[in-house]
This record gives sequence, structure tokens and C-alpha cells, in this order.
Amino acid sequence: MSDNTVATDLVAAVWPAAHPGEDPVLYGHVELQPRGAFEARSLQTFRLVYTVGRYGLDDTGSIRVVFRFVGDGGAPQMTDPAGYDYVTAQASTGARISLEYSGTGHQRPYFKALTARLHGGYLSEGDTITITFGDTAGGSPGFRLQTFCESGFEFKVLADVCAVGHYVPLPETPAIAIVPGPPKVWRAVLPSLRRPGEPFHLGLKAEDAWGNPSDRAAGRFRLEPTLPVDGLPGEVDFALGSRAVTLDGLRLHDEGTLFVRVLDGNTCVAEAGPLVCRDGVHSGYWGDLHGQSGESIGINTAREYFDFARDMAFLDVTSHQANDFQVNNAFWSLLNDLTAQYHQDGRFVTFPGYEWSGNTSVGGDRNVFFREEGRQIHRSSHALLPDRSDLATDSPNARQLFQDLAGEDCVVYAHVGGRYADIRFAHDGRLETAMEIHSAWGTFEWLLTDGFPLGHRSGVVCNSDGHKGRPGASYPGAAKFGAYGGLTCFLTDDLSRDGIFDCLRRRHTYGTTGCRLHLDVRARMAGGGTLFDRDPNVFPDTASKPVSEVMMGDIVRTGDGSVDLVIEVSAGAPIERIEVRNGSQVLETLRPYDAGDLGPRVRVVWSGAEYRGRGRQTSWKGSATFAGATVDRIAKINAWNHERLLEKTGPHTVEWDALTTGNFGGFDAWLDEGDGGRLDIATNHGDLSLDLAEVGLEDQVMEAGGLERRVRVFRLPVENPHRAMARTVAVPLKPEGDNPIWVCVTTEDGFQAWSSPIFLFR
Repeated sequence: MSDNTVATDLVAAVWPAAHPGEDPVLYGHVELQPRGAFEARSLQTFRLVYTVGRYGLDDTGSIRVVFRFVGDGGAPQMTDPAGYDYVTAQASTGARISLEYSGTGHQRPYFKALTARLHGGYLSEGDTITITFGDTAGGSPGFRLQTFCESGFEFKVLADVCAVGHYVPLPETPAIAIVPGPPKVWRAVLPSLRRPGEPFHLGLKAEDAWGNPSDRAAGRFRLEPTLPVDGLPGEVDFALGSRAVTLDGLRLHDEGTLFVRVLDGNTCVAEAGPLVCRDGVHSGYWGDLHGQSGESIGINTAREYFDFARDMAFLDVTSHQANDFQVNNAFWSLLNDLTAQYHQDGRFVTFPGYEWSGNTSVGGDRNVFFREEGRQIHRSSHALLPDRSDLATDSPNARQLFQDLAGEDCVVYAHVGGRYADIRFAHDGRLETAMEIHSAWGTFEWLLTDGFPLGHRSGVVCNSDGHKGRPGASYPGAAKFGAYGGLTCFLTDDLSRDGIFDCLRRRHTYGTTGCRLHLDVRARMAGGGTLFDRDPNVFPDTASKPVSEVMMGDIVRTGDGSVDLVIEVSAGAPIERIEVRNGSQVLETLRPYDAGDLGPRVRVVWSGAEYRGRGRQTSWKGSATFAGATVDRIAKINAWNHERLLEKTGPHTVEWDALTTGNFGGFDAWLDEGDGGRLDIATNHGDLSLDLAEVGLEDQVMEAGGLERRVRVFRLPVENPHRAMARTVAVPLKPEGDNPIWVCVTTEDGFQAWSSPIFLFR
């Protein structure tokens, strides 16, 4: 086994209890050539040689090479010798070997399985089977590696030497390292809100074509801030092999909005910000609290997970959330050790926790975060855990989970992953303070809005739910995860476990689809109101106080018939729109421009999902033809998989083959328009035809069934310089029930942000 692979005693993989003999060495051994480090998404050829052991290999016996579910490398195929990922197998005796591949051909976490079965004879000790991945003899360009880095990518080999259908792992697992490619883009990262004199850090990295921090970048860069920054050097050296640089202990003493340009000579290679410096109650700290590593369904080690979150995603807060039925007691102990080791008040806050992974019928996915280490894990089941000694501690449904956690110092999120949370089945407002409405699995506003008519008062969070070892910067790669992972901004005066927990319990959070914009939403009441410290529906004796202004997440009673909603946004990209909402209703759409500013730039976006469950991915195949107009150029929006089609294919035409999972993608087209132009959109989910004269400020919509599945078309200014907006909107309040007042911000580069609702009632 490679020293970089995940320790086998920490992985809850269940193997047959019965097997041919005492020593697995007797079943044979395996070698892989070449070994070493290989660039992500490169084309390679590997030869895996299985040497038969003392038991031999019986007729119809087989070996199986299994890979982790999360990998997005090429799928082995045996039909096209000139195609990608062509795989062959030969026995040293000339006996026939058949190959069969399935993406769900084995058990979790090694779902992907290539089975090589012997026919018409037997093999004896010392005979071999050679499997060639990416056999180029027939013209194949090779085997495509996954898009993300992994220090120990395993070719795990199992053997069924007696042809009984039991596959037993061989003791040695050959592995390679998958490493970053050359740098394609530089990223500079700042927090979004600090008070004068408070410390912050600036992060700098270069990413390859698939979002991996590259160790092949180097240079000396000049740093140009828009405000004086104590501790910021004039230049920074980025050493070859470093993957990322963090400048700590920076401070602003004057209020204002900071951007930092990173210059290579006179060329700006990256810009960090905005960081709003303001004297107030809160600062904004960024976290991704939901992801997994290779000890469960993801890749890389848990230690590498925490290192990435702190040092390459530049997060302030994180947690690890492995599926509970895959967390053995050794791994639970290690996770608690790691969170204790990595936690540092004022710099990097970690929480011990896990994902309660019950089926949707018994409540669906929940995230559990403990205030302290050493707490009892209450699993949904022991599905992959041979150790049954703590079976009695399980919480087999979400209602039982909330009962079992009632005395714990913890908070719970509901989320949508492979399973989705059913908040109608179970919800406890004392513990479940937030709904995760965006992750790498997609966008799920419905998880929050479903709770409004039920009287739930939950905050908004977004996380990656990443399985690819990149918490805080989780790209979907070439897999069916269709979205970039989300982030949560915690508004608190204290970067500590107490401060973050207090923030979550007050719902003082907003979430984004991965950007770090500044968002401030407040409600002002002319007649005042009563602010509750906790939700009075579940804490009847909670403290309260009179107020005239409240912030996102607050719960307040007022006699006013309307409130003034004060919205402030500062972003790193131009703002496309802000939706002001009361519950599920959009009350008003704000833009930094009006119809008179529009020009010959048309935006086409597709969005939505098939349904709420695991198979929610919607495939979009389509074209847009601009008859009577020429497409000068296009810009892609949320086109995360570079291998999928989204291109200008003619002077009047754009074509695409895209994927959405509740989120959206699309393009902008800059047109040379004549009179009488027309737009014809044809997709596998419906068609839309419009005169270009009809395309203006408001969306033209083609509904396409499914779950909020649609195509939208509208115009934008040729150039939109507005990266900041401040507006005050009068919002009428309904006399009965809650008024969950919140906003959704969309920026031109395709990112979104949602404030936690202010829950106003009369």
C-alpha cells in the first residue's frame, strides 16, 4: 500500500466474513506499472498484473479492480479500441478473460468495479492476468485520470479465486499520486467584513484548469491595496511548489472598502475583495462546514482535508461531516483528535461532527456539530460497520435523533445530498437552526421555503458537501455534481466556537454559491418592535427587548404594517439583480441599471432539476439561433466542466450540452443586431421563440417541467460597472403568521447569495 493512501482501519468497508483461508497472501498479489505522480485529467496507460497465488484461480473465478465512487476519471470501456479509456485483459496461459465494468458494481465506497473473469480453464500459482488501462495499441489516446488531486489513488484489487462470488481484498493495494497541472488562473482571497483594527489574512494561490491549487506556479508579485493596510508587504514571493501563500496579521484602521490587486509587472493577475471595514457589532467569517474525506466516501485523508480548508481555501471555520454509517469508532476518535489539534480561537475554528444519514423516509440527511470533542455519535444505522458493540446508541429516525441530542451542546443543519431532509417528518427548532440551500449537489431554496408554512424559523447556510478533498473551494470537475460548492458567512463578534454557535442559534448567517461578497440586510420599524433572543415558539421563556432595527435572522414582533428593508451589497463582480422576498413571493427585483442602459447583450440561462431525490440531475442539450443578428462573442456562465459543449458554433448560433441540479448555467451573447432579428431556442425540454425586440429587462421564460426547470432570456448592459448597491425598500407585512423577509443576490458571473430571513410577525 502507498504511504499516502487512507489507513484501511479507518475505512468502514465490509468484506466477506468467510474466505478461502487464513492468509490473503495465498490468493495472489498485484503489481502496477508505472507508479509515481501523474497530472490531473492527463491521459495515461497503466498495466496491472495479477499473479495467481497458491489457491489458483478456478474456471469462472475472477478478480475485480475497484475504485472510489467520487472519482470522475474515465469509465473503462471495452468496445472501441480507438476511444478514450479502452481497457484490455490477457491471461499468461492464453485463456479467455472477459471484462465487465459498472459504476455501481461493488459496495460503498468502492462502487466502481471492473471485473476480469476467467473462462474455459483454470490458472495455477504463478500464472498472471494483465489488465491494461488505456491500451493505445488500437489507437486509444489513453485512460483519463480524474480532475482532482489525490495523494493516494488506489487500484484496489479483490479476488474470487474459488468462483463463489465472494471478493476478498488482496493485502497490497497499488496506488499512484494525482497531482496538479500547470497554473491557469490566480486567485486572491480576502474576508468580507472586519472592524477597524481587527486582524485578517490575504490568501494567494494559482489554480490549474480544474481548480486544483497548482504547485507549478512561481513569481514575485506586487500588491496594490485601495486602502492603507498594516502588515501588508509591497511584494510577495510565490515559491515553486508552495501551492498557496497566506499573509496573516493584516489590519485596517480606517473605514472603507478594500480591494487588493495582485500585479505581475503592470498586469493584474488577480484581485481580492471586497473587504468592508466598518465600526460595528459584527465581523464576517467564512466557513464550509460540510465535506468528507477518504475515510468515508470522499478522497484523501481527514488531515489533508483540514489542511486544505485552512491553507488553500483560506477558511475561518470548518467541520468534517462523514456519513455516520461509515464512521467506525477508530475514525470517530481520530476526527475528534483532529478538530482539537486544528482549532485555534481567533484564526481557525473547527467543530467535531458527523452527517446523520438516514433515508428520506425516516427524516433524511442532517449535519450534527458538537461544541466539544468526545461526544457520543448517534448514527442513523450501522450499515457498513461490523462492530456492533454500540448499536444501541443509534438514532434510527430523525425524531429520535433530536430526542437523543436534546441534552447536547450542538447545532443541526438539514441538507440535500444523495438523500434529502424531510423537514415535515422531523424538525426541532431548538437544535436545527439552519437549512443548507446550496452545495455541490445543486441549489435547493425549497428546503428553506418548505418550512415557512410550517412555522419553522431557520437560517440560511451553504456548504460544499464536497467529496473531492477541497473544502471551501470545491469544483464539480467532470462528474454529475453540477455546481461549485457553497460558503457561509458567519456574522459574529467572536471567531470562537462560542461565537459561531451563538451566530448559528441567532441565524446571523448568509450563504453563497462560493463567492465572498458582503451582504447586510436590516429591517427598520418606525413604531419599533420586540426582538426575541431565541425563537419564542420553542423557547417560551426566552428573553426579549425593544428595538427599532433588526438584522438578518432575527425574530421580532411589531405592530407596524410595513418595514423599511435596508440592503447593502458589495461584490467582486457586477451585480445583476437583487430579489426582495416575503417567504416564497418575490416582492421586488432591484437592479443597478434600468431599461435605458440595456444594449446588445442577451443572457440565456437554464436551471432546475428533475425532482428532489438522488437522480435530480437535468441534462440540457440545446441551441440558440439569433436570426438577423451576428454573435460577436459569448461568455460562459457556470460552465464548470470544460469537456461539455458550450460554444459559438456559427455566426448566428450557440450550442450546449450542460447539466444542472437545481442551480443554473448559461451564456451571454454580444450581438451585432439588425432590424427584425429573432431568437429561436431549441432544447430537449422545450422550445422558445422570440423577436429580439421582445427581449428586454424582464425575464422571458420557458417553463420546462421537472423541479423549477426553466429557460430564461433577458438583456444586460454591454458593460455593467456596478459592484455595489445600497437600497431601502418599503416591505408590507401580512397581518397573520410570519413574514420571512430575505433577499437573493445574483452577480453577473453566475454566483448567488441568500440572506437568512428576518422573521417578522404582528
